[in-house]
Amino acid sequence: MRELALNILDIAENSLSAGAKHVEIAVCADLEKDRMKIVVRDDGCGMDEEMLARVTDPFTTSRTTRKVGMGIPLFKFSAESAGGNFDIRSKKNKGTEVTAEYVISHVDRMPLGDFGGVVLQLVTMNPAMDFTVTAACSGREGVLDTREVREILGEDIPLSAPEVRAFLKEYIQENLVDIFGGRL
Repeated sequence: MRELALNILDIAENSLSAGAKHVEIAVCADLEKDRMKIVVRDDGCGMDEEMLARVTDPFTTSRTTRKVGMGIPLFKFSAESAGGNFDIRSKKNKGTEVTAEYVISHVDRMPLGDFGGVVLQLVTMNPAMDFTVTAACSGREGVLDTREVREILGEDIPLSAPEVRAFLKEYIQENLVDIFGGRL
């Protein structure tokens, strides 16, 4: 993967496959400390201890269509090769939390990429799911909670409606530019 946003998309799709009803995604940067943290947390089916111990091995997957699973191993590799670290925690029937930390200035850190596009895709392609997305950097923070958006829209207007999608696209992009300023 050439950008971290695609890793986030892959992990969030794992959450959806695990039956999650609520997915939390956070991208937080501290420019003074030269660190960025990405967290994806869900309330899906979780993993037992055996699967959790093997999940970072690319030859371990729960998929039946292929024998390898590269998403989590690639996310781990991207963090560790950029001077950061990786952690995954999971409890069966409770959910999973994946955390990747990066040294922002590290030469091998991939760019964040189109994080706004990933958020827009997740939210509008899964309108019944609850997403809480947080972006934070140097004292600026923005939160998009689809439960709040649905409450404002009412039951008759889905998140996938073209007008809502257009609004969300602009809203997400404006906030990410304000928060990150193109620095990630």
